[in-house]
Amino acid sequence: MNELDLRGRVAAVTGGASGIGFAIARRITGSGARVSLWDVDEAALRKASSALGDAHRAAFDVRDYASVEAARDATLAAMGRIDVLVNSAGITGPNATTWEYPLDSWRATLEVNLTGTFHTCRAVVPAMREHGYGRIVNVASVAGKEGNPNAAAYSASKAGVIALTKSLGKELAGTAICVNCVTPAAVETPLFAQMTQGHIDYMKSKIPMGRFGTVDEIAALVAWLCTEECSFTTGAVFDLSGGRSTY
Repeated sequence: MNELDLRGRVAAVTGGASGIGFAIARRITGSGARVSLWDVDEAALRKASSALGDAHRAAFDVRDYASVEAARDATLAAMGRIDVLVNSAGITGPNATTWEYPLDSWRATLEVNLTGTFHTCRAVVPAMREHGYGRIVNVASVAGKEGNPNAAAYSASKAGVIALTKSLGKELAGTAICVNCVTPAAVETPLFAQMTQGHIDYMKSKIPMGRFGTVDEIAALVAWLCTEECSFTTGAVFDLSGGRSTY
């Protein structure tokens, strides 16, 4: 693993207890950052924190803005500042046609994936502005660029994350805070348990490399986007799609 220069930085990683979020937290910890893991699953949080040498952790619900503020305040109190925010918390929602999509599942998927990302950015950006530095990386999806059938809520929510990234990046372009997002194709994580096998097969069939990505491949790119060297890129979208993305 190539080490990047994140020494002295403090990073908050949402969804950091498992999957992509944990891989990112592990990677940036290995590059010298101190990490605060934010997740709704307290048991998984304890396990992940232990695996990273007793990393700071904050149990929170990304849907609840007061809970997000509490996680931010706990991290600031324990670690002094937040230099990096990685938004990895997310759900896939069920697989169904748009006209049959459960209304409660539509709301829940957008609330976690899109509104949750808005919540964390809204809560953390003022602290970054006060400190005069920041890197924000949002985990979107190639589904937000292309739209996956039978996954309208997930696709729409991730398209929203891409647009939010671009808007926030422009708003902060005159500061030392850069905001970018990554758009992976399917990566085999515990989220696969929320999908039908038919949908999993469809996603794999769309990837020219003929395989799913790995969490470590995503973490490698995200880690660079968290560094000070990523200084002239903001509001950008970085693909990790195995050749699927065409724009």
